[in-house]
Amino acid sequence: MFYPIQLDKMRNFKYGMKAISTLEKKLKKPIGQIDMSDLTMEDSATLIWAGLVHEDKDLTPDRVMDLIDDHSDIATALNAMGEAFQGAFGAKNEELPAGVKQRSIDLLNGKIEGDETKNE
Repeated sequence: MFYPIQLDKMRNFKYGMKAISTLEKKLKKPIGQIDMSDLTMEDSATLIWAGLVHEDKDLTPDRVMDLIDDHSDIATALNAMGEAFQGAFGAKNEELPAGVKQRSIDLLNGKIEGDETKNE
């Protein structure tokens, strides 16, 4: 399943087994051990990149940061990524691994550090 995001052009997130395996290698831990509440911007860009690279083999995490800065915003990109990530597991939010679940909840509720639209 694909989840669209408008950047320099319409791009589509897809987190299949290959993308998740690539993430585990890049972040050096199993997907269930990735703490979504403790990611650096570089880690976040790597997560986003892994979901988009299937369409653009030349894409890099650094380029993802540029695309988001130039054509979107961090909250929008992370929200789209969170939705795509949930879809990859075919799970409702409460069925996701704990770290993924909490970050998804925070993303969907607008509770992202530096986000002006936080829901308190």
